[in-house]
Amino acid sequence: MESITSIKAKFASSPDTGLDLFIDSYSNDERSGVQSLVKRAIKRRDAYQKELLRIEEMKHFEKLYADRGYICGVDEVGRGPLAGPVCAGAVILPADCDILYLNDSKQLSEKKREELYELIGEKAVAWAVAFADNDRIDEINILQADYEAMAEAVGSLKVKPGILLMDAVHVPQLEDYEQVSIIKGDAKSISIAAASIMAKVTRDRYMAEMDKEYPGYGFARNKGYGSAEHIKALKEIGPSRIHRRSFIGNFV
Repeated sequence: MESITSIKAKFASSPDTGLDLFIDSYSNDERSGVQSLVKRAIKRRDAYQKELLRIEEMKHFEKLYADRGYICGVDEVGRGPLAGPVCAGAVILPADCDILYLNDSKQLSEKKREELYELIGEKAVAWAVAFADNDRIDEINILQADYEAMAEAVGSLKVKPGILLMDAVHVPQLEDYEQVSIIKGDAKSISIAAASIMAKVTRDRYMAEMDKEYPGYGFARNKGYGSAEHIKALKEIGPSRIHRRSFIGNFV
């Protein structure tokens, strides 16, 4: 009789697509340890199938506009922090994109975002990110800085999109493109979700680097948002070079 240790190893190495075979192979084994593994396999399989359905629903707009050619998702992150840049992402995924777990970057763990960042980078037809720094935000306001960063990201793509799927905005600088504004688009479109992830990871990495240059504010942890640690540092040591002066008036 096959040992439970061996069966555990098979379960651990089984891809999500191969769980039906594992379940069929061991469902009649009456040993409690094996039945526990079968239950775990069923739970994992059901979660995988649920994710397949969710991602298929998130392809609605990509299917709707499939005749436009290259479909580009556009999103930005970093509108609310007291320090650092806003970062925009633009991503063109392949028509047969099979990446799972794409979602609004704020709904994902840091580990999952990092994993998806690498996958998107490998599989995307094209992608780009762009910053508008704190000085530019102070100069023209956060909304206009958002627009500039999104326009720059789209303009940096190696191929020209046929349509832009936007997360609840219409960018004046991108009037030459057909734009579709989708409320909560990063949770409804795989392309916008991918753009959100690329922008979020890029900005978070930048803020981690800034933490080394400007220690004391907790940038690696709070990414420039108004955490208690960050606000305390602002009051005690004042703003750094990357703080948004137009945002911090109530704290210094």
